Amino acid sequence: MRLAPGHPHTPARLAVGVLLTALLLVSCSASPSGGTRSAPKGWRLTWSDEFTGAAGQAPDPDKWVHDTGGEPQWGNKEWQYYTDRTQNAATDGDGHLVITARREELPGMDHCHYGTCDITSARLTTKGTFSQAYGKIEARIRIPHDGAFLPAFWMMGDNDRTTPWPGNGEIDVMEVAGGEPDTVYGTVHGPGYGDEGIGGHHTLPDAEHFSDAFHTYGVEWDRNRITWSVDGHVYHADRRASHGAGRKWVFDHDFYLVLNLAVGGVWPGPVPKSTQFPVRMLTDWVRVYERA
Repeated sequence: MRLAPGHPHTPARLAVGVLLTALLLVSCSASPSGGTRSAPKGWRLTWSDEFTGAAGQAPDPDKWVHDTGGEPQWGNKEWQYYTDRTQNAATDGDGHLVITARREELPGMDHCHYGTCDITSARLTTKGTFSQAYGKIEARIRIPHDGAFLPAFWMMGDNDRTTPWPGNGEIDVMEVAGGEPDTVYGTVHGPGYGDEGIGGHHTLPDAEHFSDAFHTYGVEWDRNRITWSVDGHVYHADRRASHGAGRKWVFDHDFYLVLNLAVGGVWPGPVPKSTQFPVRMLTDWVRVYERA
């Protein structure tokens, strides 16, 4: 608070100033989920998770639900079995959600593509807790080291109970396949372009790998266009006008969020016996905005 010239800094006046300053900071920076990040100019924060839980704490059940099990429900002939255990998904006490893939066999893990599963991991969604149509969706993530892993941050149309995939639509904000550790893919899937999708990619310079550091992956989405970015660099756009006959645009309804660490499959390929486990995918935060 700035006082007018000539006014003494009396204790009472100073106390009022401190109170008003505190209220201003709260109003400018508080998020609906308890975070402290103000929205970018032109945007309003609608949902976020800053993963401030204690070490070993399960993801907030008011925000995240677990998909569990193995193939065939996930497609891509993947090798992992998803669980709801904190051994596979928990906060680390340092402000991160950690999804961990482990080489292990648990009772009942008998539904993988190649037989009994021997790798566990986690897949978290906001289905039933949060969904939104249009906006700016971002997450700051550090993916695992190179290998037969497919970490992903993506969205699914929340009408999937009445309109099965790919008719409900899918927006892949980030996928980095272990065989291409320097390349991020952004893709949409819909009727007529389910398996192959429509997308683009960005490759890091100078032999850098995405596993070397945290990166911010995002999309901006409105009724006519979806654009993809990494660390603020826009690298691809998909437009409604480019969807011709047989490639219907299906991105005008609410979508929910998904974070997962897949292992093996058609993409990125089989898991060598020499692969070292456990491997970790760290998410610093996830934030969703709407136009202000």
